[in-house]
Amino acid sequence: MSKEVMLVTGAGQISMAIARRVGYGKKIILGDKKIENAKTIAEIMTNAGFDVEPFEMDLSSRESIKAMIAKGLEYGEIKMLINGAGVSPSQAPIDTILKVDLYGTAVLLEEIGKVIAKGGVGVTISSQSGWRMPQLTPEQDKALAMTPTEELLSLDFLQPDKIENTLKAYQLAKRCNEKRTMYEAVRWGERGARLNDIAPGIIVTPLAIDEFNGIRGDFYKNMFAKCPAGRPGTADEVADVAELLMSERAQFITGSTFLIDGGATASYYYGPLNPENETGMAEGKQ
Repeated sequence: MSKEVMLVTGAGQISMAIARRVGYGKKIILGDKKIENAKTIAEIMTNAGFDVEPFEMDLSSRESIKAMIAKGLEYGEIKMLINGAGVSPSQAPIDTILKVDLYGTAVLLEEIGKVIAKGGVGVTISSQSGWRMPQLTPEQDKALAMTPTEELLSLDFLQPDKIENTLKAYQLAKRCNEKRTMYEAVRWGERGARLNDIAPGIIVTPLAIDEFNGIRGDFYKNMFAKCPAGRPGTADEVADVAELLMSERAQFITGSTFLIDGGATASYYYGPLNPENETGMAEGKQ
């Protein structure tokens, strides 16, 4: 019996929280580079009544992405995508961040866009980081949005020797995610499907804990302490937004990015996190 299929990349807390909200009754293919992670989350969800199959996949590989899509199509039409895969500035070097977070996401949205069913919907997870970097030129933004995927990493301003550190690489990748979502939403729309992006701030996950304990740990702790919410967020709060975007109530929403960061970006530009303020000078340079 054919079932509607949901593809989930990144076996983490945010992916699981969203999948638990909208994945009931669907065949869920859960992909992660570390199959042990996928198996762990699959077991938790299976024990809660979901139909989940773990799958080893590498977001930086087009062939791996296509293999995951093929696995999903064995069960039925692909109706949903949750892309929560990626690496953080403290987890990988510049070239890996660009290959996984920037190139890999672009390829995933492109390949899913070729097969997404009518009425289908996807969300990809970027980051508030894309909002804190200096503005790019219109030409650079257009290049991030529209350059053929296999040419993306050849863009002049994405060369590792022109990127000062892993945080800058991460910011560029997340800016690309947002622009790519806009570009691919047009193509998804031709198939009667929708695609949106969520840009979370500091969300408590194992990845975030790596950041708290990394070289920018004090910066991130200061960020959530001085944002209007005064705390980090939770994966379930990201899932609140995703649940709406993936529901029938959001039929007029596509190609958009939703910032969910407790007001940290607002504080960065217009509050105590502004790097021009005396208390924000140190973190603003990171």
